[in-house]
Amino acid sequence: MPAHTFDVPFVLGMMRLHEAPEMHQANHLADWIEARIEQGLHWFDHADIYGNGACETLFGQALRTRPNLAKRLHVVTKASIANDNPAHGSGKVKHYNASPDYLSRAIDNALNRLGVERLDHFLIHRPDLLMNAEATGRTLDDAINAGKIGAAGISNHLPSQWRRLQNAMHHPLRANQIELSISHNAPLFDGSFDDLCADGHAPMAWSPLAGGTLMQGDVGNVLNRVAQEQNYTPNALALAWLRSLPSRPIPVVGSVKPERIADMLDGPETLSRETWYELLEAARGYCVA
Repeated sequence: MPAHTFDVPFVLGMMRLHEAPEMHQANHLADWIEARIEQGLHWFDHADIYGNGACETLFGQALRTRPNLAKRLHVVTKASIANDNPAHGSGKVKHYNASPDYLSRAIDNALNRLGVERLDHFLIHRPDLLMNAEATGRTLDDAINAGKIGAAGISNHLPSQWRRLQNAMHHPLRANQIELSISHNAPLFDGSFDDLCADGHAPMAWSPLAGGTLMQGDVGNVLNRVAQEQNYTPNALALAWLRSLPSRPIPVVGSVKPERIADMLDGPETLSRETWYELLEAARGYCVA
């Protein structure tokens, strides 16, 4: 399978993995991972700041209990946010770092924590305004050539920012993670979603359920009505709204609860045009011109 292919209904985001006490037991987490793979969910999204490395560490401990498990799944991870949410008075400043030394160390640390031979996707988490594109691009190219990462990508970058990096690289950027949902639809109107599709990036949508707020107000009313009419769940319909877009954005779902995951699997691949636009209208408060 090419490193940039997401042939799943959604990607499982591991941001809150460390907050579930039962997931601290390696065998329990390994069982959970296997159960997700059996459901057809074999892409897992990480970042070095999730639990300050704890999420990658827990995931790696689970994989080490079952030597063949790592071969059945794919991993995305991200780095470039330094000193995330520093304690008041610590003297530390949150900042972004896409320097060669920082990213090289982040790649090696992620490989060690996760216990995998290769990171299928490695994304620059946030744009570093001080980035030397030539040096950073060379670092990512070298990591691909060395087999440490399958493909490089970006997250939360403007088109001009990722294109500056791409122009300095030999290998293509493959994945692009953005905030996108029914209620956060600005990328569909400001050109950034069109740009990432035009550049051949596989789109990944973080916060696809808008932190649960989609189920409130007018959007929630439409989702609940359509869910009843079509015998699907509202959350699953919200994910299908994203998958209906060109280039089929892959939602990144943050729940680790099996019942929530099953709920989000209970839906269609895509929505009809009229239903899709009805949800857009509910989010914006007015119909298209």
